[in-house]
Amino acid sequence: MIELTKNKLAALKRLSDENGVIGALAIDQRGSLKKMIAAGSASHVGDEGIIRFKELVSEELTPFATAILLDPEYGLPAAKVRSKDAGLLVAYEKTGYDATAVGRLPDLLPEWSVKRLKEAGADAVKFLLYYDVDEDKKINDYKHVYMERVGSECVAEDIPFFLEIVSYDAENDDVKSKAYAKVKPHKVIEAMREFSKPQYNVDVLKVEVPVDMNFVEGYTEGETAYSKEEAAAYFKEQSEVTELPFIFLSAGVSAALFQETLKFAKESGSTFNGVLCGRATWKDGVAPFATDGEQAGRTWLQDTGKKNIEELNGVLKESASSWFDKVK
Repeated sequence: MIELTKNKLAALKRLSDENGVIGALAIDQRGSLKKMIAAGSASHVGDEGIIRFKELVSEELTPFATAILLDPEYGLPAAKVRSKDAGLLVAYEKTGYDATAVGRLPDLLPEWSVKRLKEAGADAVKFLLYYDVDEDKKINDYKHVYMERVGSECVAEDIPFFLEIVSYDAENDDVKSKAYAKVKPHKVIEAMREFSKPQYNVDVLKVEVPVDMNFVEGYTEGETAYSKEEAAAYFKEQSEVTELPFIFLSAGVSAALFQETLKFAKESGSTFNGVLCGRATWKDGVAPFATDGEQAGRTWLQDTGKKNIEELNGVLKESASSWFDKVK
């Protein structure tokens, strides 16, 4: 079991339901959301469009979420209109990575600090790290030190540190390929093993599921990379590699597939403690917002968006484990 300070424990409870399960909504996308809105809009979409969409998502969906994850660049207005019962996570990293440089190196938002994020109302700080456990040692050592610094800042401010790890293969850019699906369990599980070490001071891991469900026997009509038994074993191994609470990210898959994935995780013996679900909940609401305006976006969120999150909550109730069992 891990030990949390009184303040960190109280903050984690603000981000969770009464049973110690996190059912959080993620809309800290910046560049990618701007592109999504622009793709559906006939006119130029400035910062106002992305800020407004985040506000709509926050207003309409946080009454059904335990927390919302936002960015400080465009998301703070949305934080102000969230449900009074929803906690607030704030992202600390710059969006994306420099595709021209080697290593997908992390970068902090220069005008922010953990102290300032806390003052802006954050209950916890989230940092997204791209990580390939098999990449050049020099690159990974740089990332290790960087995460130690972020963790130390969170310790100094006595605020929970949520580390989001997105795995990749430096030798293969096609993360949707069968070749990547084959190595994904190793990449995801070993990254979790590394960042569960105490020197990083991580409180909650936000991670991918350890397999690509599009290649699991019984979940695809195409070719498979794993039998159901193999996939289940990876979910179990993932749980056993860390003592930390961990939650799953939706990685942009459909709402239906994400829900099926959580059920499969539970059946496999996973002790995941909730989700931080982004695009699977709200991405199809971007098109009506961009094409037909604010009211169309709001109507979609009130109908399909709400349905997505309520269905997800139902699945979480049956599948997620309480982080109370991992913390003292």
